[in-house]
Amino acid sequence: MNDPVAGTTMTDPPRAAQRSAGDEVAARVVWYYYVGNLTQQEIGDRLGLTRLRVNKIIGQARVDGSVRIEVRLPLASCVALEEELAARYRLAEVAVVPAVPGYEDQQRVIGEAAGTMLSRLLGDGQSIGIGWGRTLSASVASLGPRRLPASRVVSLMGGLTRGSGTNTFEVATRLAEAIGGECHYLAAPIYCPSEHSRNDLLTHYGLADVMRRAREVDVALVSCGDVSSHSLLAATQTVRQHQQALEAAGTIGDLLGTFLDAHGRPIAHHLNQCVMALSPQELKVVPRSILASGGLNKAPVVHAILSGGYVNRLVTDEDCARAILGMPLEKVP
Repeated sequence: MNDPVAGTTMTDPPRAAQRSAGDEVAARVVWYYYVGNLTQQEIGDRLGLTRLRVNKIIGQARVDGSVRIEVRLPLASCVALEEELAARYRLAEVAVVPAVPGYEDQQRVIGEAAGTMLSRLLGDGQSIGIGWGRTLSASVASLGPRRLPASRVVSLMGGLTRGSGTNTFEVATRLAEAIGGECHYLAAPIYCPSEHSRNDLLTHYGLADVMRRAREVDVALVSCGDVSSHSLLAATQTVRQHQQALEAAGTIGDLLGTFLDAHGRPIAHHLNQCVMALSPQELKVVPRSILASGGLNKAPVVHAILSGGYVNRLVTDEDCARAILGMPLEKVP
């Protein structure tokens, strides 16, 4: 029996019908309390339960072992979404977490679920590629220390010139520290001034070596951005000065700094020729790749990435999942 954080695979049999209504309510109460950080009153208001009933469910969960470090009771609605997404986009694994109020809280719980998924894929001697952002920062924080000294962490994209706690270099460093492995940085800005300067930088042995390592990772954990004010990339000066042109070209968001249209195709804009990162096509051949992203604002770009077949695993929230499933399925040529 899978838990709501671990997700499901394409080969799992349908399980949504096997859950009772009582289990569904209990799982949601426990999840909101222990993972979503809601108060008992907030949970009661959200689910139409009395505070006494919420308190009783939480207490019983402690007694019967349903709650340890993570919630053990599956959420039937999330499991059903996992199975539908896995089948529709031919994904190896999907985890759908409940939607919670607050954008940053939603990123955190998606990140924690992605950390659980990533943890199951890790083994010593592997090469692990990592992107950037708040969601991935939460993923790394949820891993906890584990010794994989023969493993390597590779940043899949250049970074910003200022620290934010979610910058590429910082996220990669924390992951390497968590597993006790070495770290390889793509020590360059995410966007170079021109395609020519990008190509010049890649003649440097160190950068060329990291790009080679990025193309050869065994596991990749990435997120994506939209073009709203929530996006860390959209807030940078480089992207802001091209915002109108990007939107006019049909941009709905980015994957590792490459801007995509609604069909998952890289748009025709010079920033896509200047980006210092693994390309979506190169990400597509990584054996195990996880996209961790959610929120209704991210639904169009997540759908585009899945339509392009750039990743084979997904972690998202139920609102985003439902929105994605309501969009027409299109494959990138």
